[in-house]
Amino acid sequence: MAAVEYVDHGRWAEVVLNRPARRNAIDGPLGEALASAIRRADADDAVQAILLRGADGAFCSGLDLKAFNAEPPPDWMARFPTIWRGAHKALFESRKPVVAALERFAINGGAALALAADLLVAGETAFLQVGEVRQGMAAPYNLAWLRFRHDENVAAKLALTGRRFTGSELVAMGVAYAVVPDDEVVPRAMRLVEELASYPDGALARNKTLLRAYNDATADDWFDLATRHAGPGVKPRAVR
Repeated sequence: MAAVEYVDHGRWAEVVLNRPARRNAIDGPLGEALASAIRRADADDAVQAILLRGADGAFCSGLDLKAFNAEPPPDWMARFPTIWRGAHKALFESRKPVVAALERFAINGGAALALAADLLVAGETAFLQVGEVRQGMAAPYNLAWLRFRHDENVAAKLALTGRRFTGSELVAMGVAYAVVPDDEVVPRAMRLVEELASYPDGALARNKTLLRAYNDATADDWFDLATRHAGPGVKPRAVR
């Protein structure tokens, strides 16, 4: 089974985190497949917008702790920092807007993927948690996206408390675009992507490029700044 499923809908593409048995947790193959899927959609002139969601009614539970704590380590482990940077660079550099469907949870590394979306549709009881602080860890990609899209006050609420923020709270903070009943998240996100994709060819890409022109920092500029201050690595463990 592919770690990430790519579905071509003609004028829009659907990118699905597809590890439901592990609650769509992140490992090396998922990171590589995600980067490939986002770049595939961005390179397709027919595709005007991208939907990012998780399989089986959940978005992403964060790093796959079983894989990251395995002995011996999986063969991709040493390359994971490069793999994960590549996934976030693909999202940052995408000219096509990314709409994410936040079902149930987006935790730690999963939160970073939700925050990377241009527009986030969240369920009423779904939550986003930047919980690394509770593990004694930095959250460089979460912080990079938070500071790229939001002010320091919003970033501090999410990254310093490490608590769960529900869909309604995320909308009130300006982090999410819309909050809907839990069973309507994917249908609502799909309708939004279909609406965006109905606009004239290239309109979304031109407007997103113009938005980005007000900040000339590259993906590596943003992510280097965040990772430079992350400190020594800490072995990931479950968030409480």
